[in-house]
Amino acid sequence: MDAAKPGASRGRVEQAQRREEIRTAFDARAATYDESTMHRDVAAAVADFVDLTDVDDVLDVASGTGLVLRALARRSRAITLTGIDVAPAMVEVARRQLPEASFIEADAALIPFADACADLITCVTALHAIANTAAALSEWHRLLRTRGRVVSATFVADGRKGPLRRDHRYPADHRPFETREQLSATAARHGFAIIRSILWSDEVDTLLIAEWVPTPR
Repeated sequence: MDAAKPGASRGRVEQAQRREEIRTAFDARAATYDESTMHRDVAAAVADFVDLTDVDDVLDVASGTGLVLRALARRSRAITLTGIDVAPAMVEVARRQLPEASFIEADAALIPFADACADLITCVTALHAIANTAAALSEWHRLLRTRGRVVSATFVADGRKGPLRRDHRYPADHRPFETREQLSATAARHGFAIIRSILWSDEVDTLLIAEWVPTPR
């Protein structure tokens, strides 16, 4: 058996370190995360943006305390809601706040669910903090059913003005997602197209909310 290439091994180690730093940072924020008006309002805006036509099963990736799924639950009680997050303290809060949903601790790049299990995947204010974006987006393809779609919310360039956004305490890379053009290019590289989007702002932070669909391969 061939030995692993040094560069590949180094990359896996770096990703593992980044995941651990992100897990630690968000575990520390879990108890107070819901106090953020911005995060609550973005979750509500995403829920309003989402098209729930023909949606039975929703998977929220990097769900945090479940704010997006809570907002979707207020729109419809007919959908099945599942969230995954790498930070166990976030998962604990989410389970308490929305007991009718299912929340598990899992890495966004390795989601322990069967193929074609979701009609809608949401990923809100999290893409910049996922350690292996390519693997995570590959998982979206695997998990989406036919005609399934994704809705994301990402900070735009120069749109991170709140105190927590100015002082990141975890590894983050906003560049692939911070304009409609950059997000479209990132999506295209991974087999998706952006079909609609809006800009959302609370006059402090500005985010791009976008709908993705898989493209033929």
